[in-house]
Amino acid sequence: MAAMKRRQLFNLIGGAIVVLWLVMIGLLIKKVNFTNPSDLPEVSTKISHVKTTERDWMEIYLKDKKVGYSVNQLSPLGDGYISQEEIFLKLNLMGQGTSIRTVTRSVVDSEFFLKSFWFKMTSGVVAFQVSGKVKGKKMHLKIGERETQKSKTIDLSSPPVMGSGITQFFKGRKIQIGQIFRFPIFDPSTMTRKEMVFRVAAKEHITIKGIAYAAFRLETEMWGRHLTFWLDENGYLLKEAGFMGLTLVRSSSAEAPRDISTGEDFYELAAVPVNKKLGDPSRITYLKLGVEGLEKGFSDRESLGKGRQSLRNGVIEIVREKIPIKAAYTLPYSGKSKKMKPFLQPEFNMESDDPAIIKKAREISGALKDPVKVARSLMGWVYKNVEKRPLVIVPSALEVLKSKVGDCNEHAVLLTALLRAVGIPARVCVGLVYTRGKFFYHAWTEAYVGKWVSMDATLNQMPVDATHIKLVHGGLDKQADIIGLIGKLKLKVIDYGYD
Repeated sequence: MAAMKRRQLFNLIGGAIVVLWLVMIGLLIKKVNFTNPSDLPEVSTKISHVKTTERDWMEIYLKDKKVGYSVNQLSPLGDGYISQEEIFLKLNLMGQGTSIRTVTRSVVDSEFFLKSFWFKMTSGVVAFQVSGKVKGKKMHLKIGERETQKSKTIDLSSPPVMGSGITQFFKGRKIQIGQIFRFPIFDPSTMTRKEMVFRVAAKEHITIKGIAYAAFRLETEMWGRHLTFWLDENGYLLKEAGFMGLTLVRSSSAEAPRDISTGEDFYELAAVPVNKKLGDPSRITYLKLGVEGLEKGFSDRESLGKGRQSLRNGVIEIVREKIPIKAAYTLPYSGKSKKMKPFLQPEFNMESDDPAIIKKAREISGALKDPVKVARSLMGWVYKNVEKRPLVIVPSALEVLKSKVGDCNEHAVLLTALLRAVGIPARVCVGLVYTRGKFFYHAWTEAYVGKWVSMDATLNQMPVDATHIKLVHGGLDKQADIIGLIGKLKLKVIDYGYD
């Protein structure tokens, strides 16, 4: 029974990377917010050729296995358009086939300036939903459904333009080698904005399903990853290629949904192999590793060398920290440090101000005022009460509290929200943890009790063992930096030890 439970826990390790991979798929397919900067030639975004509904189908491949499809539909609506994009994926997560569906529906004006959008991601019985309306230089968002819905407002530096306008923008246009196009991106799954610069690099011949095409190759980078797009001579999308073997190719309504398989185990594809096995990793208190691959595509090197970790000359050392016998404050935290304020506030997927979260946090903590004891109690409750099951969804603390199901993402987000709800500064960490002979991407929590202390509600560890390598802390916008490391990061075990 103990061995079975341990395998079940290990099956959740690796889940931190799946949502970030979906972000990349979203960027490859959705590509939201197009504007023409003043330092580039002015080009009208008006699309004149769309008189009836148009649909573009793409097949999605991981390595050489077809794992899903997408369909992009554009229809005239008054003096503008309605755009709808659907993505379906089936992934292999530790031998379990997991289906994911996303739908993005938008209303835009004649120049594809965004008026409103609705986005939903579904995986099994769990769903994440967000909608938004643009008014002037603000985007008003509603996150969640019905009684659990939350509101948020985002300031806009420029008018947002719907992503389907990018592929439509090229249709019927004569593009030339050397042209440059700049795209500020808003992704509804992470609420983040990034800028992508596309360069028309070359003209070449490619073959898709036995048909040869003369194509323009467009190139860009995002999070240090090289992305390539091929358009035919009329500006229609033929193919897109990302990383980890992710490829999208033009298809049809009849062919795109057919013969979908789960492909290779996704957790294993993203895992980082090492040169030697570590025995009984949960007991390891010291770990020394050689690290390569941090140079490009990773901006948060600072997190690697703080607290329980130090980074010097390509070598990282990790020491399992000691928990204070007595915390530096009693609940709730009332220190004057402005640095702690963000770690006490709710976020769009971490609803620590919701009455249900607050009620549960107080119920678990009872009359305790010692942050260390309360943190242990909250972690123990999440560990015991959240069913260990791989999910592919944007994690929401409130939804996890309701469903009591999830992988490492859901455990970390719920624990962090509960900690904040009782007045303990807390943050989500994403990095790597060792199991089954490799390092897998994983999520856990840090709580401030006079110093930052690590906690893993998935593995029931406080503090965590020294094989937990923190790469970043913060929301999905910060976590997305890890995308640049996948497939590039190399680790070499130099030394390790136990108490």
